[in-house]
Amino acid sequence: MTTRIQGSPGAELPPLPPPKPSGTRPAPVAPGEPSGFQKALGALGRQIDHGETMVNRALGAARHRALSPGDLISLQAGIYRYSEAVDLAAKLVDRAGSAVRTTLQSGNG
Repeated sequence: MTTRIQGSPGAELPPLPPPKPSGTRPAPVAPGEPSGFQKALGALGRQIDHGETMVNRALGAARHRALSPGDLISLQAGIYRYSEAVDLAAKLVDRAGSAVRTTLQSGNG
């Protein structure tokens, strides 16, 4: 019995919208509707959760049997996507922290 370790279809992050001309404001969001940033952050969180589940499943499968070369390649690709999502999340948190620091410093100066 071979267990395939691969990502589910549609688990990738949605494509980014085209850039808006500078000097324009983003369209207002209706109350209760998530903004584009919230949607992107939610998709990133789901991608990280999916990667974590995939790694745990692979570790469990490796304890019970040897993984085939195809399984290992699939696992490698999945871990690459997972690590890219974690890296992007870390950058977003760093940038958000910097923005908050800058905003607080501007308000006090």
